[in-house]
Amino acid sequence: MSNIVISDLFAVAIGGSVGAMSRYAVSTMSARRYAGAALPVGTLLVNLLGSFLLGLLWGQAELIHEKVYVLLGTGFLGAFTTFSTFKVETEAMLHKGSRRTAAAYIAISYVAGVLLAWLGYMLSDFAFGL
Repeated sequence: MSNIVISDLFAVAIGGSVGAMSRYAVSTMSARRYAGAALPVGTLLVNLLGSFLLGLLWGQAELIHEKVYVLLGTGFLGAFTTFSTFKVETEAMLHKGSRRTAAAYIAISYVAGVLLAWLGYMLSDFAFGL
């Protein structure tokens, strides 16, 4: 812990708090709007959007102040996205015997997530006007 700066912990805490509240809001609204959907739309949406936004941020990492990266990347996007919920939802699908739906969820989450992170990285100069 000696290498961790207290201000970094506060940046992560602030970003994480806002990220977690944002994830809750998106998930709640998605659950209402897409009730009965085969896939958990809220989790899929936050994870894919988070992948894209982290790609954008990563593409500008050398130009962004380290504290801003910690606040937004580690804090906000770390709490906004949710790998653990994705895993539990996938396991629930498998437990119910929905293997095809679970496989589709895994494929969409991983493939689209990586592609969106790459796209964000590639578009970061354009998005930030550089």
